[in-house]
Amino acid sequence: MNSALQSSVNTFSIKAVFLDFKEITKAGLAISVLFSSVAGYFLGFDSENPFQWSVLIMLIVGGYCMVGASNAFNQVIEKDLDKLMDRTKNRPVPSGRMSPNVALILATVLTIIGLILLYLINPKTAMFGAISIFLYTSLYTPLKTVTPLSVFVGAFPGAIPFMLGWVAATGEFGIEAGTLFLIQFFWQFPHFWAIGWMLFADYEKAKIFMLPTGKRDTSTALQIILYTVWLIVASLLPALGYTGKFFITKASAVLVLLLGLWMLFYSVKLYKIRTPKAARTLMLVSVLYITLLQLIYIADKFLR
Repeated sequence: MNSALQSSVNTFSIKAVFLDFKEITKAGLAISVLFSSVAGYFLGFDSENPFQWSVLIMLIVGGYCMVGASNAFNQVIEKDLDKLMDRTKNRPVPSGRMSPNVALILATVLTIIGLILLYLINPKTAMFGAISIFLYTSLYTPLKTVTPLSVFVGAFPGAIPFMLGWVAATGEFGIEAGTLFLIQFFWQFPHFWAIGWMLFADYEKAKIFMLPTGKRDTSTALQIILYTVWLIVASLLPALGYTGKFFITKASAVLVLLLGLWMLFYSVKLYKIRTPKAARTLMLVSVLYITLLQLIYIADKFLR
């Protein structure tokens, strides 16, 4: 009986540690970010830079470590703010299940492992990974309680993963990687403003500024529409023939345009009714949009 009890305790402890690790690294978010990097890698490799399983695996593991480290640092920095919000108060650090020191050590170890793995791919991949984690933890996170411009600052590290895959595949940052960066950069604004609108009351408790005007008003809704339009324009750049080795066919351009108009429809809908439910719908649509967009780009490369 004692043996069975001990086994149950050990199983519970291992499960609890695993669940806390998932939560402090934001596994769901990390995996979605990794999808962008993997998509960028598939777009980047060619006969000159052939596909390598070792590079892809290091990109996935190293990328997860870097995203997980950013999220862990973020939760240490914002532990007191997280206690104020319903959405975050049960996270490992604010709930007391994990001490800030343990979380800090975990974040540091993940950063070191991530940088080493990305450096083994090539130095430029590691450099952009380091820039991303620095901007996210040192600028974006502290600015969230100071100015709505934090979303603009956060869009830079948020846009790096897509182009990071290209850099991992080619070892170069050129017009192609820059285009991938630009697409995901413009995507950040309607996506995060939709989240800010949906969770406005919760963010307000912690005095976190996510919306450009600080309010769920017409001006914010108009800016969401504007950046969605810029996103559509950026997503169609590969069809114009000026983005180097990264280009798409006319048929794929039509699909990309239709996909963009689908997201624009929900941006306009938010402007019309301005409800948290409409914002949530736009947020979900934006996630599907960026995923489908990347899949269209990949399919175009291999099917044309």
